[in-house]
Amino acid sequence: MPIIDFHAHIYPNKIAQKATNATADFYGISPACIGTGDELLREGKIAGIDEFVLLPVATKPEQVRHVNEFILGETAAHKEFHGFGTLHPDCENIMEEAEYILNSGLKGIKLHPDTQRFNTDDKRLFEVYEAVQGKLPLLVHCGDKRFDFSHPARLKRVIDNFPKLQVIAAHLGGWSLFGEAFALLRDTDCFLDISSCTMFLPPERVSRYIAGYGADRILFGTDFPLWNPKTEVDSFRKLPLSAEEFDKIAYKNALRILKNQ
Repeated sequence: MPIIDFHAHIYPNKIAQKATNATADFYGISPACIGTGDELLREGKIAGIDEFVLLPVATKPEQVRHVNEFILGETAAHKEFHGFGTLHPDCENIMEEAEYILNSGLKGIKLHPDTQRFNTDDKRLFEVYEAVQGKLPLLVHCGDKRFDFSHPARLKRVIDNFPKLQVIAAHLGGWSLFGEAFALLRDTDCFLDISSCTMFLPPERVSRYIAGYGADRILFGTDFPLWNPKTEVDSFRKLPLSAEEFDKIAYKNALRILKNQ
């Protein structure tokens, strides 16, 4: 079974350890790996993963262009990588950065409201949502009971206001708010990934959410380097799903998104 990891993070080698630790500290966990491209490829090969979608996050507005250029360099160097771009709502020239992403060959945009400290439905981003709908997918970190920035209700407002925007809600639409996310997002047409889910939910509950959303909408993701890719693949394979559902989640749904870019 081919596998595409639709939720992975890497950093330049010189800051990879620091950046990985900072992300792990934000969630109060110990990281399984160090977030370099080489380690992702190595650990992914062990896990049987064929391709990876890189999801960068600029925690400061001045980092945006540098981060996007780094991701472009990694995708040019490794055929296994597909790159999304990052934006930050505090960018003075946010539309210029959005246009850069649109014209660069990057496959989408990743936002992390909790670490970037903004609301998903912040009106400063509406111009961006309008500009990219119908052109690039938007993947959003969604849900954290400690904050309101990424509450799935905010993502629902974005979906309602921008019906042509292809949205991917990370972590089954609401990490640590899985039930609230399901109630809000099940009747939308957004995609959802299962990264950072199997470590916190029993297999039966994950499979119930997948059945409720529909396997056509679900993407596999590891959230590397927080979790070990092989552990995540093994947990995925243990889910009580049909062979057709496994194939859709492992790679077919991902290909539907990536081939449109």
